[in-house]
Amino acid sequence: MPNDPSTAPDLPPRESMEFDVVIVGAGPAGLAAAIRLKQLDSERSVVVVEKGSEVGAHILSGAVIDPSGLDRLLPDWRNDATCPLKTRVRNDRFYYLGPAGALRLPNMLMPKLMNNHGNFVGSLGNLTRWLGQKAEALGVDIYPGFAASEVLYDDKGAVRGIATGDMGIGKDGRQGAQYTRGMELLGKYVLLAEGARGSLSKQVIARYDLSKGRDPQKFGIGLKELWQIDPALERPGLVQHSFGWPLDQRTGGGSFLYHLGDGIVSVGFVVHLNYKNPTLSPFDEFQRFKTHPSIAPLFAGGKRLAYGARAITEGGWQSVPKLVFPGGALIGCAAGFVNLARIKGSHNAILSGVAAADVADAALRVGRAGDELADYENQWREGAIGQDLKRVRNVKPLWSRFGTLAGIALGGLDMWCQQVFGASPFGTMHHDKADYASLDKLAAVTPLSYAKPDGKLTFDKLSSVFLSNTNHEENQPPHLVLADPAIPITRNLPDYGEPARLYCPAGVYEVVYGDEAARKDPRFVINAQNCVHCKTCDIKDPAQNITWVPPEGSGGPNYSGM
Repeated sequence: MPNDPSTAPDLPPRESMEFDVVIVGAGPAGLAAAIRLKQLDSERSVVVVEKGSEVGAHILSGAVIDPSGLDRLLPDWRNDATCPLKTRVRNDRFYYLGPAGALRLPNMLMPKLMNNHGNFVGSLGNLTRWLGQKAEALGVDIYPGFAASEVLYDDKGAVRGIATGDMGIGKDGRQGAQYTRGMELLGKYVLLAEGARGSLSKQVIARYDLSKGRDPQKFGIGLKELWQIDPALERPGLVQHSFGWPLDQRTGGGSFLYHLGDGIVSVGFVVHLNYKNPTLSPFDEFQRFKTHPSIAPLFAGGKRLAYGARAITEGGWQSVPKLVFPGGALIGCAAGFVNLARIKGSHNAILSGVAAADVADAALRVGRAGDELADYENQWREGAIGQDLKRVRNVKPLWSRFGTLAGIALGGLDMWCQQVFGASPFGTMHHDKADYASLDKLAAVTPLSYAKPDGKLTFDKLSSVFLSNTNHEENQPPHLVLADPAIPITRNLPDYGEPARLYCPAGVYEVVYGDEAARKDPRFVINAQNCVHCKTCDIKDPAQNITWVPPEGSGGPNYSGM
């Protein structure tokens, strides 16, 4: 981070603690790795550092959960009354939406891997909290509220640990009255489980050139709300997905709608971040989706309970980087293990945590440390994760190349061919360019417009952020860093209308005019307090001028039941 006060030479040395394995991120992957390491050796010292205020505070997913990961990690989980995953999928529906109608696609046309029966619907955040309790019961040290802000290297260039961020530094970079130096957590191996576009993972991928020979990683933004609905409309276990309206045929994305039980419905929308129109707002497309005639009646008389947003890795098989580096490995969504076609990743996250833990345990047993966990890299493509991703590897490229209707039809054909014949007629297709390079210039597009929210079914960004319980210590260095502060106004505004004000789902970025009537004297304003840590700006900014870095620990959303 430029001008990072934590690296100033006059600061006191950090205190340090040593462990066998240091894990960054208390999500499904990180906690699975921690649990597995303790299962294999109860004396193993394992620490998990988590930037959220508590385990699960930053976890957001739909979520339909494939239980295969849990079955591998905790085979008896179904008999544990404390496990929050209770509702089985009972009804599985797919729709193509037009502006005024919906066409249901017969389930018999869907490849077998798209079948959700046998899966569960629920809160991934609550499941993660439960996994955290399991990890702590085994003796894992979990430190919530501490953001991993720096990768530490030894004199040979291997990762030897991480440092948590300093607390109590003001916006001016000076130490305040509550200043506390961060700590060094040193490990024989470090597992990065930060989720999509993790800040340390991004650095490690660049330092060791882990993406060499791989396709560019692709991303989407997922937006979600929880609603309490009329009990008469509740259908526990109903899982519904759609594509089409309100997006046009050249813009990828779709919806999910899950009945979780107890009158709670999870509704969300995903927009692929390779969209071209700079005037598109994923948040407003989500709000517009809820007004569809087949969707709106479900929410009549209901109450919106929660809101959140998060980037999703979508590149899949072709985009997974090399997973190992000297001293550690990438696991979960930091590695890019989401199955886009199935809209699922938690099962692969758990499986990757288990796989990395198995390999790390074997290395530690023979006295190794600080080297590459090569067996993890060598084995994943032949295992359950690789098999899951390989079957859907062409879905995203086909969708991007041929548009929604033709792309999805060809993607379905491709999956059927692999199911029946064990091979794809398309071979392995490739992603062409990074998402930030996909925008057309403002002059080349038809600007999109969105209706004013009604406050009952559709809402604005600020009232939505309020429901995410987002909070940051205001007097701290900015965690949204501009490499060149002039670019938003001198380049992005004339070329693209400054798309940050639209792609951000939390109202963080604004263009404010000194003379509003004449649209003169524009300024770029960053409302960092609103940031829900979705990482979309770090991904989509066309100039790659915005870098997301961890704020003070415990800052950000505090999701409940998401």
